[in-house]
Amino acid sequence: MLTTKLYNLIWISTSSSQSKHFVEKDLEVSMAGRVFMITGANSGIGRATAMAIAKRGGTVHMVCRNKDKAEEARADIVKESGNKEIYVHILDLSETRKVWEFAEAFKRKYKALNLLINNAGCIMSERDVNAEGLEKSFASNVMGVYILTRGLIPLLEKSAEPRVITVSSGGMLVQKLRTGNLQTEIGRYDGTMVYAQHKRQQVVMTEQWAQTHSNIHFSVMHPGWVDTPAVANAMPDFHQSMKDSLRTPEQGADTVVWLAISEAAATKPSGSFFQDRRMVSAHLPLAWTHSSQLEQQKFMSVMEDLAKTFHTIDTLEPVYCITVFCDPVQQS
Repeated sequence: MLTTKLYNLIWISTSSSQSKHFVEKDLEVSMAGRVFMITGANSGIGRATAMAIAKRGGTVHMVCRNKDKAEEARADIVKESGNKEIYVHILDLSETRKVWEFAEAFKRKYKALNLLINNAGCIMSERDVNAEGLEKSFASNVMGVYILTRGLIPLLEKSAEPRVITVSSGGMLVQKLRTGNLQTEIGRYDGTMVYAQHKRQQVVMTEQWAQTHSNIHFSVMHPGWVDTPAVANAMPDFHQSMKDSLRTPEQGADTVVWLAISEAAATKPSGSFFQDRRMVSAHLPLAWTHSSQLEQQKFMSVMEDLAKTFHTIDTLEPVYCITVFCDPVQQS
């Protein structure tokens, strides 16, 4: 009940749409020759994003967990867009070592990646761990995003006008960054609040990456409250009370697409948080959710150290350096 009340409060703070201010010419562009990777691309916001990019001629790599659903989605996208440059990769982001292996294999096979869109995510009703002993939602929402992005940064940096977009959630507005208990081993496990913390961590990762990789444009965004199976299953009370006002996947994907393809988006400061094609604060007014630069750097250092324990290759390309915890190899 408390979780539902908090999300209703966030709804009030973030639900207003600014679509009347959209400049439609921003999306009237060809993406021919541009290469995109989208996680969770077989349903919801990910699928809507993949469809929009495919229709504009972009090459799309769909990274999905379920092979049958991914192939079905690919067939629909190819049929509707007429674009055959759509490829399926099967990967469960909660399987930590396999995320490393996928990133390394992709770099070896492909010569370019212009856009990485971190869209996939999960909300767990009960605490569970993966084969490596990591809490599954942390493994998928945070460690998976960290490793995939870290692993692909060298390829992104070699590609023209690279961008990284992460789909967060307004739920993170009620969370301050945690630098400890990252896998919720202590205290009661509330899957919705754990998910909200993960979304705050994604915002912090984006801000930190933007500081250390100036030739890549990073952004993170709230898609609004979208009617997806994940919302219905994880927050049934919220979904029931708000279902008539929730956005379609296409509406939720609009700002993702805008950030991915428009020239206007690239003029905004890297590392910013967006909603409805506008930069907005990543904190509510007078909120207690701000964290210090030292806390953020500590979090990134913990993530890097943990991520490296699951890498099976001896040599990692040094793509991130934390200024305080001076370790030459850092970052996801």
